[in-house]
Formats: sequence, C-alpha cells, structure tokens
Amino acid sequence: MLHLTMRKIQGLLNTLETFIDKDQALDPKISTVNVSWHIEHSLLVITQIAKAVTSSDPSEYAYSFNFKKLLVFSLGKFPRGKAKAPASVIPTTTISKSDYPALFEEAKTALSNLALAKPNQYFIHPIFGKLNVKGTFTMLTIHTAHHIKIIEDIIKG
Repeated sequence: MLHLTMRKIQGLLNTLETFIDKDQALDPKISTVNVSWHIEHSLLVITQIAKAVTSSDPSEYAYSFNFKKLLVFSLGKFPRGKAKAPASVIPTTTISKSDYPALFEEAKTALSNLALAKPNQYFIHPIFGKLNVKGTFTMLTIHTAHHIKIIEDIIKG
C-alpha cells in the first residue's frame, strides 16, 4: 500500500513540475495567488511534513478517531477555500524558475526519507490530529492533488 501511495505522490510531483512554465498564470476568480504560489506551497507542505514525521518519536503516536479526517480521506479531496494554511507553509518570497529544481529535489528527498520512517512516526495536522506515515502519505497525496486541480483551473481560466 505504501509503495503504491509513494508512486502516486511522485507522479503528482511530476505533474507539478509540468506547470513551471506557466508559473505566473493567475485567475482571480479561481485563486488570489498565482500558479507559482501553489507549486511552492505544495512543495513546502511535503518537505516540512515529511521532516516532522521523520523526526518524531513513534512511541508517542496513538490513533484517535477524527470525523473530518475520515470524511476527507474517504472522499479523497479537500473542499476548496475551507481551510487556511499555517504560516510555515505559506510562500513568503517570489521564486524564479531557477529555484524550482532545488525545491523539487528537496521534496523528493523528503518523501524518500518519509518512506523509510517507522510506521507510527507521525506529525500533528491542525485539523486531522496525529497522522502516522500511512495517513501522512494519504494526506500529502490529497493535498497535492487539490493544488494541482486549482492550478489546472487557473490555467484554463
């Protein structure tokens, strides 16, 4: 299962890379920020969450039921415009096309490290609570796909 999820998130990263040439596209009816922001945000989320998981103590993980997590994970998507990203994963500077390779490489390395984590290493999501490695991969997949859909809508608009 984890292997399949890892391949899916890697495929999503590949898809994100295809949008670099359109990184300045903006459609205010879809999003108040441009494609570049969505790409960088997605990469920051992957990198920071993977690092948090790999530095956690698996003995401190305990499953707890969370209805919102069950709903989002079952549907496989986030509702648009309902959540606010934590400040730590909001891009604060304008990046250039030359910055992308390093950002993508960092995200890919972080995912590789995440795949090597112990099953009950975790991070605390602000809405879903503690997510172990499996839950983290699921959340990252849904989150990245969510931003890819927004990017596609911006580009269409």
